[in-house]
Amino acid sequence: MESRHDERSSAVAIGDVLVDQPAREPENHALDIQQLQQDFPALQQMVHGKPLIYLDNAATTHKPRAVIAKVVEYYEQYNANVHRGIYASSVRATEEYEAARDKVARFINAPDSRSIIFTKGTTDAINLVALTYGRQYLQSGDEILLTEMEHHSNLVPWQLLAREKGVSLRFIPFLPDGTLDLSNPERYFTSRTKLVSMIHQSNVFGTLNPVKKLVSLAHSVKAPILIDAAQSVPHIPVDVQDLDCDFLAFSGHKMLGPTGIGVLYGKPRWLESLEPAQGGGEMISTVTLTEATWNEIPYKFEAGTPNIAQAIGLGAAVDYLQAIGFESLRAHERKLTEALLERIRSIPEVTVYGAAKNRGPVVSFNVDGIHPHDVAQFLDQDGIAIRAGHHCAQPIMEKLGVAATNRVSLYLYNQLSDLDALCESLEKTINFLRN
Repeated sequence: MESRHDERSSAVAIGDVLVDQPAREPENHALDIQQLQQDFPALQQMVHGKPLIYLDNAATTHKPRAVIAKVVEYYEQYNANVHRGIYASSVRATEEYEAARDKVARFINAPDSRSIIFTKGTTDAINLVALTYGRQYLQSGDEILLTEMEHHSNLVPWQLLAREKGVSLRFIPFLPDGTLDLSNPERYFTSRTKLVSMIHQSNVFGTLNPVKKLVSLAHSVKAPILIDAAQSVPHIPVDVQDLDCDFLAFSGHKMLGPTGIGVLYGKPRWLESLEPAQGGGEMISTVTLTEATWNEIPYKFEAGTPNIAQAIGLGAAVDYLQAIGFESLRAHERKLTEALLERIRSIPEVTVYGAAKNRGPVVSFNVDGIHPHDVAQFLDQDGIAIRAGHHCAQPIMEKLGVAATNRVSLYLYNQLSDLDALCESLEKTINFLRN
């Protein structure tokens, strides 16, 4: 699936050089990781006397200087509220904020920037749909269809709604290889299905689910579908028009942007029909002492002062990723993921979870007889940062029969030498703890 972007170009710093962002996807070429790493100040630090090797990118990514500088620029040069002032700094803040919205719209090929709502993150975006569409359109006896591999962010909001509205939750199971069991979709997609919400890329298995097929199945029973794209948008081109999804949610901090900013994409026909989830400033058109009317979309869903600096920083992250190009990024991540799987599977004591052929750069594993927290703590002594825990996916852990796993998640600034260091430290940890 090709991404489509505006014909205009912008500038972004890569390797401390100002580079014109190409209007279209660049040709595939190997990333210069040594140069690229210089863009990330946090990667220059030492941990326990060792250079930091950061392998927890599914949790959050580091920020390039271009993003940090853009956030600092806002606070130093034009700190003001948006949409409310006619003085110079407020006008500039509004222009930069809305320019970021336009960049995000082009980034996911949304046909209309009005369909881009800025939220606090993926969790906030999913809750927004639950509080608006769920409360407005769902009723007792309806079914919400999820999967067994959902992140808690795409599970708990629907549990709360089900309790409130008397709605039933149904789940498409996952198979031992970490893929969804779609052998009999008619069993799950029925006339009672009134909303489908599911993850695009698993944050545990790395599995890339066939969301285009799932969108088609949802629409075949006249149900809208929300895609949790927190783990996919940072790594692959996502085209909401090609997918034809009704809603799509993702976070800025997992794609080189600041924390505290996320995106909900919604088809305008749905957003126009929904009541706002929050009341306050900015989301209104008129207010009297007894009633109010709503602003146009997307502002109807952005009550109060928004995360201005964070949204502007997200726009800079979009510039950075587009300058690199998803073709190059995807090729780099495939190479790393294949190498990681080959090397880590060669360690006899290691069990890897998930074997999907179509996957992102995430690998979860356990070491026989050693708790994941102990593994992660020993790796940290070598400056290697991985995640240990249930990864906000306790139902997955329960089905796997484990309390937790270790997880390695890769991104554009990782390299093969990081994997060598990881496996060397892992084998050293195994030998030490077993002896």
